[in-house]
Amino acid sequence: MLDRRTFTKAAGWGAGVAAVSPAGAQSTASAATASPPRADAPALTAGTHTAFRTLKQVRAGVLDIGYAEAGPAHGPVVVCLHGWPYDIHSYADVAPLLAGLGYRVVVPYLRGHGSTRFLSRRTPRTAEQSAVALDIVALMDALKIDKAVLAGFDWGSRTAGIIAALWPERVKALVSTGGYLITDVKAQQNPAAASVEHNWWYQWYFATERGKKAMENVDERIALCRYVWTLVSPNWDFDDATFQRTARAFENPDYAAVVLYNYRWRIGLIESDRRYSRYETRLAARPPVHVPTIALDPALDPFTPAGGGSAYREHFTGPYEHRTLADVGHNLPQEAPAAFAQAVVDADRL
Repeated sequence: MLDRRTFTKAAGWGAGVAAVSPAGAQSTASAATASPPRADAPALTAGTHTAFRTLKQVRAGVLDIGYAEAGPAHGPVVVCLHGWPYDIHSYADVAPLLAGLGYRVVVPYLRGHGSTRFLSRRTPRTAEQSAVALDIVALMDALKIDKAVLAGFDWGSRTAGIIAALWPERVKALVSTGGYLITDVKAQQNPAAASVEHNWWYQWYFATERGKKAMENVDERIALCRYVWTLVSPNWDFDDATFQRTARAFENPDYAAVVLYNYRWRIGLIESDRRYSRYETRLAARPPVHVPTIALDPALDPFTPAGGGSAYREHFTGPYEHRTLADVGHNLPQEAPAAFAQAVVDADRL
């Protein structure tokens, strides 16, 4: 989830192209210059769609990445990135909305989630922010996507923002829920306000042996993730079937290792793998984002900073809009899919 430093301020590669499956091999080089759709995203009741018609696998960088795909093969590309504790089903409604407007929509499982697997048992199951971002750059390379609109929330926002900051030539536009989430680990060493630290209870839990044991037990981790859903999306009346569709992604054999590494790394308990050190050094300076951006803040998300995006506005130097969505919690694309899809369309027009 979000960077507590960002919240506090407001509140008080080894990546190369590997073999591509035939289904994912279409060239999308023209997508970088394709015009955005003229139509707006239609209204849609959240939960209308519960599954993706097309699920694929592609070798990319250190991973065999599972991903959903919708829309025309040669349409302008949107890559939608999920967060924790969620999966690709956060975009089950967003993807068909955008596909209906002519976009090619790609929704990957992040490392440690769903059908995404490490290609080698010897690859360290790390999850520093640059590693996750490089996974997505490798995915774009493997699918021959030169440039795309990137859209995300939570881990997905951070990942999309990193790519926009370090490799802006790959990003046509950005939709970032929660604004600027690139992490400065050193800044994380300082205490936050008590109310902020309270929201991060699971981060401290994961730092303990007790929390590690809970995450390594599939039943306990799934129960914990469901509890987090209720806390961070208080008005979202999801049912058991909705949660279980996503919870299957938490059964990935690398899930616990990836999640625990990410949260322990963020608070300085684990150092970055040296293969990613140069990227983390650049990110520690919190580089600006120059690509066209729409920042979204869900009003009911406990991690949404006060001030209407003012806490992170200075980090975005290109065309920019900020929107606050009332009555919406942390899982914005699943709770308010039409608003999220519209933000993608509008960002592509900036």
